Amino acid sequence: MPDQSLTPDWPASVHPPGADSFEQTALVWLFDHVPADYRLHGVLRRHPVALSRLARQYVSAALEAAREGYRTARVDLRGHLPPHALDQVMNAYLAEGQRTAVLLRSIEAVDTALREAAAGRADDT
Repeated sequence: MPDQSLTPDWPASVHPPGADSFEQTALVWLFDHVPADYRLHGVLRRHPVALSRLARQYVSAALEAAREGYRTARVDLRGHLPPHALDQVMNAYLAEGQRTAVLLRSIEAVDTALREAAAGRADDT
């Protein structure tokens, strides 16, 4: 029976752990959040937990980049942009940082569930 006690961070398009289609929907969703070239690696399709690990690292790095950009943009762009444009850049960094943080929490939730599923299969062998 699929687990119906999903966290608020759980992505809507990923079926719950325990559902027959859980791993397939997780793969599709995860591939949508990493560079397209990740699709070239068959190991990531065969082992969803490997893809979730790469996705977690990729999005975590993007979040850190957004945070660093926010911290340094005013100094780095001062004199190159008018004040109103610089404010818009800061707002873009803020919005993207928030969006990426939400995405990372969702990836972490899926990663945890995939790891638990993989561990359960290992216990069966």
